[in-house]
Amino acid sequence: MAKINEEIFKNVISHAKEYGFVFQSSEIYDGLSAVYDYGQLGAELKNNIKTYWWKAMVQMHENIVGLDSAIFMHPKVWKASGHVDGFNDPMIDNKDSKKRYRADQLLEDKIAAYEAEGEKLKAESLQTEMDNALKAEDLPRLKELIEEHKIVCPFSKTANWTDVRQFNLMFATQFGAMAEGSEEVYLRPETAQGIFVNFLNVQKSGRMKIPFGIAQIGKAFRNEVIARQFIMRMREFEQMEMQFFVRPGTEMEWYNKWKETRLKWHLALGTNPEKYKFHDHAKLAHYANAAVDIEFEFPFGFKEVEGIHSRTDFDLSQHQEFSGKKMQYFDPEVDEETGKPYGNYIPYVIETSIGLDRFFLVTLINSFEEQDLSTEDKQDSRSVLKLHPALAPYKAAILPLTKKDGLPEKAREIMDQLKLDFNMAYDEKDSIGKRYRRQDAIGTPFCITVDYDTLTDNSVTIRHRDSMTQERVAIQDLQKIIGDLVSWKNLLS
Repeated sequence: MAKINEEIFKNVISHAKEYGFVFQSSEIYDGLSAVYDYGQLGAELKNNIKTYWWKAMVQMHENIVGLDSAIFMHPKVWKASGHVDGFNDPMIDNKDSKKRYRADQLLEDKIAAYEAEGEKLKAESLQTEMDNALKAEDLPRLKELIEEHKIVCPFSKTANWTDVRQFNLMFATQFGAMAEGSEEVYLRPETAQGIFVNFLNVQKSGRMKIPFGIAQIGKAFRNEVIARQFIMRMREFEQMEMQFFVRPGTEMEWYNKWKETRLKWHLALGTNPEKYKFHDHAKLAHYANAAVDIEFEFPFGFKEVEGIHSRTDFDLSQHQEFSGKKMQYFDPEVDEETGKPYGNYIPYVIETSIGLDRFFLVTLINSFEEQDLSTEDKQDSRSVLKLHPALAPYKAAILPLTKKDGLPEKAREIMDQLKLDFNMAYDEKDSIGKRYRRQDAIGTPFCITVDYDTLTDNSVTIRHRDSMTQERVAIQDLQKIIGDLVSWKNLLS
């Protein structure tokens, strides 16, 4: 089973490059580790995922608004947030291979191996031991567990390990024209702090009342020492985050609401619910009083895609202390128990944070299929991306049957009508069968074939990607047919 899953993952990565979804960054210079570029189709799919999140988060909620904060922030922001002193991963080196690993990931891989071998008790025991060591920040114990469970380096095959130590993940750079006397700033390791420092700006300018949320999509940067599994863990990545500000004492109610709301967003795309699960954090971050991951079953096991955290009033309180500016909200609502207004307080925060790149990978894995279409008479197969029509890079492809006799001109005429509303592809090269296969491989939901009958009756053949069925329709009906099937309403409702 593991080998099959590994093969599927390799095929997805290969497919992503071959069809212009994801490329290795700076590939002509042998690449830059853990940095990727999104190709022509990847950029479209990524933008559509962003649109789906933004519409679901902002457009569908009257009390949630958007923000686009800068990547560079005042250095004190990261001191206040705890990133300067506490944004670390437990690292361990193998002395023979000179390779560096995250200690917790080595242990997680061993737990997954135990589970695959049916050693459930061993897996549970190691999980508990690791969680306890992480919670206590007991680095020597992490090394002991690696040694006790005979974990070896995949390259050297030896267990000649260094001690475990902490490694800060932030990228630092110089801010200013001159190197001398310039200020050290950081590339942001998360987008959340841009929301917190703008809390009062948004609240006052937007006349927002608690509870309300601020959503943001943006780049973040982490100096991941262990970067692996394609776009799963990168040094430059994108986050879709929403910070929801609530009255203290109501945070657990909102925390549970957002857990369910966010899982529904994932499942609306038609994913098998068994592919998702909640994983409660054993070790809470310094700012949280509750935290859960929405995990997806990748070919290499269940991994986090989205986190929901109850961050208490930590962030706003810290920024109030470090900046000297009040981060309080005046709540005129009346407390039913005391009969008095709630008055001034620092709101609590529920955070939903999803990695855009990870969800992009989830989308590819979920939709990729290799189908054997062979019959007794001939061998045949196809690779297809069964993307939800709303997410597909192209909504439809216009295919003239031949490159002569006025068919391309008629096809272009239809193309010009439809491209005002939909992102369209046009293809007249190769046989019609090969063109169908090419559109299947990039996830185009519909192919519209313009043939000789089209010139006389103004009808075309529309072919559906998933079923491969074809139907004859009038050109004048194409707008509505495509529009109904690719509409965001199908997801948002």
